[in-house]
Amino acid sequence: MPKGLLDPADAIICLLDHQAGLLQTVKDISVAELRANTTMLAKLASLLKIPLLTSASVPTGPNGPLMPEIRHAAPHVVFVPRNGEINAWDNALFQKTVRESGKKTLIMAGVWTSVCVAFPALDAKAEGFKVYAVLDASGDPSEFASRITMARLAQAGIVPTSANAVMCEFQQNWNRPNNEQFAALYTDVAPNYRAVMESYAKAQEVAKRQQLALPA
Repeated sequence: MPKGLLDPADAIICLLDHQAGLLQTVKDISVAELRANTTMLAKLASLLKIPLLTSASVPTGPNGPLMPEIRHAAPHVVFVPRNGEINAWDNALFQKTVRESGKKTLIMAGVWTSVCVAFPALDAKAEGFKVYAVLDASGDPSEFASRITMARLAQAGIVPTSANAVMCEFQQNWNRPNNEQFAALYTDVAPNYRAVMESYAKAQEVAKRQQLALPA
């Protein structure tokens, strides 16, 4: 695999603070799109058996519970409780869980981008991890907050990316036994791709019928 791309064998996905209350404050991306992209990352982790962590900021308070789609899509997910820390990296158990995975590439997404992604991303980067921030699986209370955070992260050496880019970097090619499962993931991040799949399937069906109708 090219060294410039993500390596699924060295990655851990961290989905932080995708909580019902915080989602209601997101203004830089539609909540439906954010949830779909986040769920796709969980499905991707499940498909490729990539370690997946979640954590929440006071889920019993107004920030609310985590979106349930993550656990439904990836039953192997590990939830790391926090003791009120806003920055997940300040939580000893969170750091311990990341380090014990043995992975050096952290793929992070969360709500808010400017806080729940940026703070642990900056700290993890400072401690030698490679960090990617999946910005369309994250959300902020304004477009300005999102833009300024993207600039801050990039200046610190954190790689801004998108859910579909992560998926394609992990897939690498269509010569895989699980191609159909990857194709289904494409429809999560690009719903119109389902129309591509349907038109292709129909064309294949027509071609097969025409072939069977030809005289021997």
